[in-house]
Amino acid sequence: MEITQQNEDKRGTFTATENGAEAGHITYTWAGVDKFIIDHTDVDPAFKGKNVGKQLVLKAVDYARENKLKIMPLCPFAKSVFDRNAELQDVLF
Repeated sequence: MEITQQNEDKRGTFTATENGAEAGHITYTWAGVDKFIIDHTDVDPAFKGKNVGKQLVLKAVDYARENKLKIMPLCPFAKSVFDRNAELQDVLF
């Protein structure tokens, strides 16, 4: 599974692909210069059970850590990943 990021001035996405097919994506919105809001996670039903959503959230966490950013998970799925994984709390806003 490959996860790529597209970042724009106000919004961005993390997209997971496998064998040329989009498995899922996360969209986020910038909230200032040092934090972003994960507002949506979507996984193709064909990839159910492959932890695509969690992998996308973890990629966003890695990005936040590397760039000293904070994340606000408004998306219910992303919030559930943060709630179940105490080791992610360092990037939580």
